[in-house]
Amino acid sequence: MLAALREPAGRRLLINFTAFELGWLACVLGGSAIGALAAAAILALHLGWQARPGEWRWLAGFALLGLAVDGGLHLAGGFDFGEATLAFGLLPPWLWLLWPLFATLLHHSLAWLWQRSWLAVVGGALSGPLSYYAGARLAGVELAPWLLPAQALVWGLLCLWLTVRLGRGERSTSIT
Repeated sequence: MLAALREPAGRRLLINFTAFELGWLACVLGGSAIGALAAAAILALHLGWQARPGEWRWLAGFALLGLAVDGGLHLAGGFDFGEATLAFGLLPPWLWLLWPLFATLLHHSLAWLWQRSWLAVVGGALSGPLSYYAGARLAGVELAPWLLPAQALVWGLLCLWLTVRLGRGERSTSIT
């Protein structure tokens, strides 16, 4: 694996993953203003340097999906953002921006995962809620007791859908 990181494709995957992680931290720790600046920079660099043709549609689609999923969960009482300003009355921008940032990984750092349905589902069902839990703790967001199990279901199903959609035919550079 270390040898693969010395290759240009391996470096691009590492940069892709690192950019997402830095964007996640900027959004969660920096709030909406810093998160928006970081996300805008990461998304612009991704689209200009690494994105596949038409990949912007995935980023836009995940932005809409995030607004629907997390916005719906907020309306159902899953999140308490306190006095935070909400985008479209549903979510703080920092939380909403995590969705298109996640989408930057789909055809790159996570491309290998979509070939392994069971691992994608289990990984989504575990890492999705853990990410929300960590983000909520760092950002001072209160979560309803039912939210993390709901997120496990959402992310498990989302990753299952991604294995169906991206696991066939759409191949990306991956470290193997």
